[in-house]
Amino acid sequence: MTGPHGELAILPVGTQVVTTGDLHGEAGGVRVPRGALGTVVYAPTDNHHAYRVQLVDGAEVSCKRHQLATLARTQDAGLVPQLGGAALFDRVVLRVVIGSRAYGLHHDDSDTDRRGVYLPPAELHWSLFGVPEQIDDEAAQETYWELQKFCVLGLKANPNVLECLWSPLVESATPLGRELLALRPAFLSQLVFQTYSGYVASQFKKIAADVRQHGAPKWKHVMHLLRLLAAGVDVLTTGEVPVDVGAQRERLLAVRRGEVAWAEIEAWRQDLHARFGAAAATTRLPERPDYARVDAFLRRARRLALQDELP
Repeated sequence: MTGPHGELAILPVGTQVVTTGDLHGEAGGVRVPRGALGTVVYAPTDNHHAYRVQLVDGAEVSCKRHQLATLARTQDAGLVPQLGGAALFDRVVLRVVIGSRAYGLHHDDSDTDRRGVYLPPAELHWSLFGVPEQIDDEAAQETYWELQKFCVLGLKANPNVLECLWSPLVESATPLGRELLALRPAFLSQLVFQTYSGYVASQFKKIAADVRQHGAPKWKHVMHLLRLLAAGVDVLTTGEVPVDVGAQRERLLAVRRGEVAWAEIEAWRQDLHARFGAAAATTRLPERPDYARVDAFLRRARRLALQDELP
C-alpha cells in the first residue's frame, strides 16, 4: 500500500503486520520466516529507517518498511490463514473524520483522515491467529480499531480515541456505534491530565533539543501539541472533548507556518500547563473512568457479534 506520492505509507504504532520475506540473522540463516505475525511497537518518521516489531512469541525484530505488510491486507493475498481480510472493513460500526478537517485547521489540499471502530465476527476470536487490533487502509488514510482495543485505549484517555468519540464529523454509525457514542462520558476521568500533559511535556523536551541543534522544529507538530494541551484544559473544565479549535484557529495556523517566535510558543505552552494544573485541581471528572459500564457494553457487543448481521 502506498501513500499519495507513491511511497510506502508509514505504519503507525499498534499496526498488526506480516513479514513479506524471510528475515536473516547475522550468520545468514533465517531468523524469522516469511509470514510471521507481529505488532509495530516503534515507527520511524520516514522509510529510510527501521521499524521495531514485536512478534507473537514476544521477540522484537528490526524491519524496514518494504519487509512489512499490514495484516488486514495480506490475509487476502494468502500470506496468513484467512481471518476476514478486506471483509473486516465491512464490519465497521463507527466511522468519523478526524485530523485537520475535524480540528478546523484544514486547507484546500488537506487529506481526509478517517478513524473508527470495527466489530469482528465472534468466530474470529476463536482463531489461532486472533483478531487484528486495528485494520488500516493506508491509501485511503483510514484506520479502525477493534472494539475492545478501542475501549481500552479510551479508558486510558488516549487522545486519538477520545477525539474519535467526540468528532463532529460522524460519517456513519450502526446502532451499536450510536450506543458507543452515547457511552462517551464513561471514558472521561482525571487520567486526561496525566496522559495529555505527560505526552506534551515529553515531546516538547525533544523539540527544544531540535531547536538547539537545528534552529527550527517541525512546526506542524508544535501546533498540534499546543492544540492538544489546550484541549486537555477544556476536557477537565467542561467534561467534553473539544475537537474543533474554534477561536484559536488563526493563532495555531500561524504556528504551523513558522510565524510565531519560539519564545512566544514557550510562554504559551507554560501558560497552558499552568491552566491545566489548575483545572486538574478543580475538575469534577471522576478519578477513574467507569470501567464497569464500558465492560458491560463490550460484553453485550461480543454477544451481538454472534449474529450474522452487523449490529
